[in-house]
Amino acid sequence: MIENYPQCEQTKIQICEYFNGKRKKFDIKVNIEGTDFQKKVWQSVSDIPYGKIKSYKDIANMIDNPYSMRAVGQANRRNPIPIIVPCHRVIGKSGKLTGYCGDKTYIKEFLIDLENKNNKG
Repeated sequence: MIENYPQCEQTKIQICEYFNGKRKKFDIKVNIEGTDFQKKVWQSVSDIPYGKIKSYKDIANMIDNPYSMRAVGQANRRNPIPIIVPCHRVIGKSGKLTGYCGDKTYIKEFLIDLENKNNKG
């Protein structure tokens, strides 16, 4: 059972808090495997504040690789822990919601709306 693993239990608690609007930043210790580039992208994405969005170009600029927007998108696509590494906060330069877990942009929209709703007040 999940209760036998303290880190899993803590993750479950923090994700529930996130969906209930009580958590805006995760403090779970994770060690994500990926390329150096992917890790830079995921760290930059993790630094996007709750309820805010950035474009793929913004992330490319943040990692000092200004022409790597598509590669940033591919790194986000390979993000093994969405929500904790909040890749839903990354959108197209035009403001369009692009890619999330394949073609599930409705999930990205739901998460952005959830954060906007919980960020008010």
